[in-house]
Amino acid sequence: MQTNLIDKDGVELWTEEFGDPAHPPILLVAGAGAQGITWPDELVGRLVAGGRRVIRYDHRDTGKSGTVDFDAHPYSWLDIKDDMLRVMDAYGLESVHLAGHSAGGLISQLVAVEQPERVRTLTVVGSSPLGEREGEVLMRALLGRPQPEGSLPPPTPEFLAYFRQVIASPPPASRGEEIDQLIAEARVMNGTALPFDEDAERRLAERVHERARNLGAAMNHRRAGAEDSGFEPVGVLHRVKAPTLVIEGTHEPAKPGHGAIIAERIPGAELLMVQDMGHMIMPQLADELAAAILTHTAR
Repeated sequence: MQTNLIDKDGVELWTEEFGDPAHPPILLVAGAGAQGITWPDELVGRLVAGGRRVIRYDHRDTGKSGTVDFDAHPYSWLDIKDDMLRVMDAYGLESVHLAGHSAGGLISQLVAVEQPERVRTLTVVGSSPLGEREGEVLMRALLGRPQPEGSLPPPTPEFLAYFRQVIASPPPASRGEEIDQLIAEARVMNGTALPFDEDAERRLAERVHERARNLGAAMNHRRAGAEDSGFEPVGVLHRVKAPTLVIEGTHEPAKPGHGAIIAERIPGAELLMVQDMGHMIMPQLADELAAAILTHTAR
């Protein structure tokens, strides 16, 4: 394992590389506000053991990557998408096997559409189809507003109840409260079927807290959403050329049923429904997920 802090175009990004540099590269892209370490070490280890070079990184404003004054220097999710390409360029990679989780899967779809030559294979985990404005569906659901006909399926009632409570509550006032909130959110994202390992999640939450330059800066990813008038082109998923694997849990609380829509719209895409999985990539699923990704990236 080797860590690198790259500085490209004035953007400082913390990266971590595992495995033999001569092996096929897999770039792991985390979700909104999430650090790269939310791709579990157990999964990374199995991918490396399967003969892959694995790179993960912290988005801007998360973890050990650089933070910005958003009011002075606002950015959009198009900029966050470009950070993915900055990581590839810093490692001298013309193309990679691209794996994105949640919002990371959304921007991975966009790269696969815009720059197909840079994506060997595409793996999308717990994500939504590009062009369907999943964020707007979420906001309508949280506000109790009706969804227009043809909208994506909304989150589960458990998900909505939790985040309505968070919105109505004051922000955490101490380190302990911040960690407790991270654990509570993970419990909801875990879904209702897979046993929730609170001790393991507390260790991860403490790690997330300790390695963040500014834990609150991750909230800027939500503000970045307001800058995204042109982020999601509509009706373009048929242009994805990379072999695509779409993974969704049978107990997905945030984006239930979205995976099937992605798989339907990308030519030749394969849909894998993981029994009992929620939204999180939990360590106990590492064997199953790694086996699927290794098989897919060997295509």
